[in-house]
Amino acid sequence: MAVRRLAERQPESFAFTPENEAWVKTQLAKYPPGRQASAVIALLWRAQAQNDNWLPKPAIEKVADMLAIPYIRALEIATFYSMFNLEPVGAHFVQLCGTTPCGLRGAEALKRICVERIGGERHVSADGKFAWAEVECLGACCNAPMVQINDDYYEDLTPESFNKLLDDLAAGRPVKKGSQIGRVTSEPEPGRATTLSDASLYDGSMLGSWRKRFDEEAAAAAAKAEADKAAANQPAPPPGAAKPAPAPTAPVAPKGVADAPARIEADKAASPVASSPPQAPMAPASAASASESLPPAAPAEAKDEIEPSSGLKGPLTAQQVAAEETAIAARLVSLPPDASQEQKADAVGERPQGLAAPRGGKADDLKRIRGIGRINEGRLNSLGIFHFDQVASWTRPQVMWVGTYLSFPGRIDRENWVEQAKALTGGPEPKTD
Repeated sequence: MAVRRLAERQPESFAFTPENEAWVKTQLAKYPPGRQASAVIALLWRAQAQNDNWLPKPAIEKVADMLAIPYIRALEIATFYSMFNLEPVGAHFVQLCGTTPCGLRGAEALKRICVERIGGERHVSADGKFAWAEVECLGACCNAPMVQINDDYYEDLTPESFNKLLDDLAAGRPVKKGSQIGRVTSEPEPGRATTLSDASLYDGSMLGSWRKRFDEEAAAAAAKAEADKAAANQPAPPPGAAKPAPAPTAPVAPKGVADAPARIEADKAASPVASSPPQAPMAPASAASASESLPPAAPAEAKDEIEPSSGLKGPLTAQQVAAEETAIAARLVSLPPDASQEQKADAVGERPQGLAAPRGGKADDLKRIRGIGRINEGRLNSLGIFHFDQVASWTRPQVMWVGTYLSFPGRIDRENWVEQAKALTGGPEPKTD
C-alpha cells in the first residue's frame, strides 16, 4: 500500500461541535468500560465529516484524547484506511472508479474531464470546491461508469451528464443522485429491457444456444425415425417390380426397433459375400436383394426369426449389437422426456413372461450369471424373473426389452447372459474371463 502522509499545512486546533460532542458520548456509551477505544473509526469519520471531508492532525489527536489512547494508535488507523482523507479535498471530493467495468463503459472520458476542469489527482481547484482521485471498484459495476462525490453515488454517466453535474454542484443547484438515466438499481437501460415473454430468451438466439442445438438434433432424429417408420409400413412392391440397388457403402438408416432383427439376420446372410474377393462387384446388391426378399412379416414374427433357438447360434456379434443399439436409440428419442423405464422398454421390445413367485418357493441365485449383481438381481426378481431357465428362454425382443428396462441396451449380449443361463440350467457353468 502506498505511504500516506499528513498534509504539510495543518490547522491550529480542532474541536467537535456541541451536537457532535453529544453524539460522541452516545457512541462511547455503547461499549463496556475499558473498551471505548473500539469507537476510534466512528469518531475519526465524524471528525472528517465535520472538517470539510478531510482529517487534520489536531482532529486525530482530539479523538485519541477522548478515547484515552496514545496518539500513535489513532494515527495508525487514520493513515492506514484510505477512506480517511489526510489533506484538503474541497467541498466536493470526486472519487472516480477506474476499474474494468467502468473503464469499458467510458471512465477514461470522465477522467479527462476531471483533469481539464479540476487539475491533477488530489489537487484542489482554484475555487476550493473540487478535488478528485481515481479509486478502485466502488461496487456499482452494473451502472458503470460512475463516481462517488462525498457520500453519494452518481451512475450511468456520460461526458455530457458529468459536465452538467459538476456545473450544478459548482453553482449550488440541486443535483440528481444515483442513476442519471432514470433506471432503478440494476434494471436494464431504458429501451433495452427484456421480459419473460421475449422470444429471444427461449429461441436460443440470446441464451442457451447449446441447448437449442441439442433440441434441434433430437427433433431431427425423431423426425427421421418417424419417416423411416412410415416408409417401413408401406405395402411391399409387386414380385416383378424392379428394385433399386442401394449404395454399397451407405449404412441403412434405422427403421425402428422392429426392423433391427431383420437387418441383423440380413447382415448375417450377407457376411460370406462381404468376405469374397473385391472382383465381384454385384456382391453388395446380392446381399441387399437377399434382405429385400424376406417376406414382410408382422413385428412378432420378425422378432421370432432371430431367436437363439432358430437362426442365431450363440450370442450376437459386436457389429450386430451396435446395430441393435442404434435402432433402440432411434426409437427412444421419439418418446417424451418424462417417459418411464417401462414405457421405454415397451417401445423397443416385448416384456418376458414373469412368475408371481419362485417355483417351489426357492429362487435361483441369478448373481451366478456374470454381469448380474445384487441390485440387478432384485430388479429382475421384481419382473418375475427368478430362475436360470427363464433367462435362457429370452427371445431377441425380450432381450431388448430387459436391456432397455435396466438402462443398458447391449450389455446382455456383451456379457452373454442367455448363454450363461443355458449352461447353468443343464450344463457346466460357463467360463469367466
